[in-house]
Amino acid sequence: MNRRRPSRSASSDELLTTLHDLTSRARREVELHQARVELAEALQREMLPPELPSAPGLRTAARYAPARSGLDIGGDWYDGFVLPDGALAFAVGDAQGHDVEAAAFMGQIRIAMRAFALTAEDPGEVMSRTNDLLLAADTGRLATCTFVRLDPARGELRSARAGHVAAVWATADGRAGTTDDEGGLPLGVQAGEEYPVTTRSLGGEGAFVLLTDGVVEGPSYSLDEGLDEVVRLVRSGVTGEADALADAVMGSAERTGHQDDAAVLVLRHGCPASGGG
Repeated sequence: MNRRRPSRSASSDELLTTLHDLTSRARREVELHQARVELAEALQREMLPPELPSAPGLRTAARYAPARSGLDIGGDWYDGFVLPDGALAFAVGDAQGHDVEAAAFMGQIRIAMRAFALTAEDPGEVMSRTNDLLLAADTGRLATCTFVRLDPARGELRSARAGHVAAVWATADGRAGTTDDEGGLPLGVQAGEEYPVTTRSLGGEGAFVLLTDGVVEGPSYSLDEGLDEVVRLVRSGVTGEADALADAVMGSAERTGHQDDAAVLVLRHGCPASGGG
C-alpha cells in the first residue's frame, strides 16, 4: 500500500526506451533476412547459364522471375548446354524451399545433371542417377524437373519428367497443347526410381516451351487455367521470335498473381537457318 507509483514521465521514458529497443531489433532482423534474400538471388542468378545453346533452325530463349512474397526466393532454374555428341540438353526445374539453401540445392541438381548427361544418352537415366545422388547426399529436400535431349540434325526431342508441370507445344499450322508424358516421382523421394522417356519429332516450324508452376498457377488462376492461357499464347506466338514468346509466357505468370518464382525456357524449331540463337 505504501509503494509509490512511478511518475507519468518515468513511465513514458520506459515505454519509449522499450519501443526503441523493439524497433531496433526488428530492423536488424529485417536487414538480416533481406541480406539472405539477396544472397539467395545472387547465388541463383550466378548458377543460371549466361546463354543457351543454339543450332541451325533452332532459336532459344529463357526468362526467370523471383517471387518476393515474404522476402523469399525459391529454387526454380533452367539450363541448357551442348553434349559431346553435338546434341543439346535443356532442363527446367523447381527445388523445394524459399531460402539460401534452396538456391544451393538447385545448384547441386544442375551440376549433377550436367555431369551425368555427359556419359548417359538416355534422359531417364540422367534423371535416375541425379535422384539417387540427391538421396545419398541426404539433403532432405525434393525437386521437380523436366530434362530434354534434342538432336538438331534429326529434329528429335527425348524427354523425362520428375513430378514436374507439363510442357506446352504448338506448331505453325495451328495445332497446340500440353504434353502428357507419364513421368516419375519428384527427385529426392525414392531411391531407384525410373523415369520413362518420351520421344517427339520436331519437324516443321513450331515451339516447345518448358516452364515451372509459378508461371501457370497462382491466386488468380488454377493450374489448368494457367496452362490453357499459356497454350493460347504459344499458339498465337509460335512463328515469332523466341525472345518475344518467352516474354509473353512470363507475362502470364504476372497475371496469375503468382507467389512462387517462375522460369520459362522456349525452343523455337524449324526457323530459317539465318536466325540466331
